[in-house]
Amino acid sequence: MFDKSQLAAFGLFDARVPRYTSYPPSPQFGNAITNTQHAEWIRGIPPGSAISLYIHVPFCRRLCWFCACRTQGTQSDAPVRAYLDVLKAELALLKRQLPEGITLSRLHWGGGTPTLLSPAMIADLAGAIHDVAPLGQGGEFSVEIDPNEIDRPRLDALAAAGLNRASIGVQDFDPEIQKSIGRMQSYELTRDTVAMIRDCGVTSLNTDILFGLPHQSRSKITESVQKLLSLNPDRVALYGYAHVPWVAKRQQLIPADALPSPEERLELFETARKLFMWDNYAEIGIDHFASFSDPLTIAQKTGRLRRNFQGYTDDQADVLIGVGASSISRFPQGYTQNAPATSAHAARVRDGGFSTTRGHRFSEDDRLRGRVIEALMCDFEVASEELCNRYGISRDRLDALFAQVNAKFDGHLSHGPEGLSIPQGLRPLTRVIARAFDAYDLSKAGHSSAI
Repeated sequence: MFDKSQLAAFGLFDARVPRYTSYPPSPQFGNAITNTQHAEWIRGIPPGSAISLYIHVPFCRRLCWFCACRTQGTQSDAPVRAYLDVLKAELALLKRQLPEGITLSRLHWGGGTPTLLSPAMIADLAGAIHDVAPLGQGGEFSVEIDPNEIDRPRLDALAAAGLNRASIGVQDFDPEIQKSIGRMQSYELTRDTVAMIRDCGVTSLNTDILFGLPHQSRSKITESVQKLLSLNPDRVALYGYAHVPWVAKRQQLIPADALPSPEERLELFETARKLFMWDNYAEIGIDHFASFSDPLTIAQKTGRLRRNFQGYTDDQADVLIGVGASSISRFPQGYTQNAPATSAHAARVRDGGFSTTRGHRFSEDDRLRGRVIEALMCDFEVASEELCNRYGISRDRLDALFAQVNAKFDGHLSHGPEGLSIPQGLRPLTRVIARAFDAYDLSKAGHSSAI
C-alpha cells in the first residue's frame, strides 16, 4: 500500500497535470504549423518506412456523459456518409504526398464510434486505406468497438479488412454507476460481444475500465474488475475518470457530489491494480496491464515500450499520421493537428488540401525533455548514458537537471551516476514528477487530476 501522507506531501491529491501522451501536451500547440508544413513533413518520410495511421470517426449514436473526446451525435447515416467521403479524399491526398514503399505498422480506428459504420462503409474505408499503404508484416489493425453498436455483419466486414485487435470500453459494470455517466452497457452484452469478436477470428482484446466514477466504491470496482477478468482480455487500461466539465460540457450532467475524493480515487486504483496483479497480469506503466505473453509486456521487458495518443504501445514507428477531424500527427520534426470541427475539416479537404490548423515544431530542449518524460512514464527510470549519447547533453548539465527535480521531492527519487528512477512507493506521483521536467506553463491548460 502506498504511503498516503507522503504522496499528499508531494501534491498528488491536489495537482492537475497532463497525461503526457505527448510532449509538449496538446494545449501548448500553436497556429504556426500549416497544412503546407504538414505536407512537407509527409514528403520527408524516408521511402520504404513503416508508419502508423490513425483514423478518427467522431460520430456516436449516443453521447456518453463521461467522455471528453471530440464527438458528435447522429441518428442518421447521412452525415456519416458525407464524412466518409471526406476521409477518402484526405486519404487520396495523403497517398499523393507519401514516398514510395510505405507500409503500416499500426492502423487504428477511433472515435467516436467507428463501429456505427455499415459493413459497406467499413469495406469502402478499408479499401481506401489499403490503397494508400498496406499493413506491413506483423502489423496491427485495431478498432474501438462499442458493444451497443456492433453486430455480426459489421464484425465480419472488419475481420475481412484485416482486424486483428479489438478494443472495448467497459468503464464499469455497475448499473447505478452506468446510469450516472450516461453509459448503459450490461456485462451480458459485453460478454456476448467478446465471444462474437473471437468467433470472427480476432484473438487479441483490449479493454478499458475507469476508476473515480460517481458512486464507485471498493466493493463495486472489485465486482466490475472480476467480471472484466472473466472475459480474459489481453490488455487492460485502468484510466482515472477525468472530470473536466469546463472542457466537455456534457459532464455537467454527472453528479459531482457523488464523485470520490482524491484519496478515495487512490484506494479505488489500488484495489483494481491488486486484482489485476493477482490474476497474473504484468503492470505496464502507470495504468495498463497485460498478459505476460502480450507484445506490450515483451516491449516493456526489452526497453521498447513507448507512449502515444492511444496510451502505451510497442509500436516503433517514428511517424503517426492522423486522418479525420481533430486528429493529431506526430513526425520527427513535431506535431500537427487537423481542424477540430468536422465542417471546417471537410471544407479544407474539399478545397484540395490538408486541414492542419495548429501544431508544434520540436526544439532540441523539447526532444530531451520529451524523452525524459516518456522514459519515466514507461519505465519509471531514465538512463543518463542514453540521453548524453542521443542528445549531446553533458553529464554535468544532466545531473544538475536531475538534482533540481529530485530536490522538489526532498531527495526521495533515486538519483545516481546511472540516471534517475522513481521508487515503487512514489509511482502514483509519476505524472507529477514528469511535470517537474515540463518547461511549459501549465497554469491555464485545465488538465485532469493527478490521481
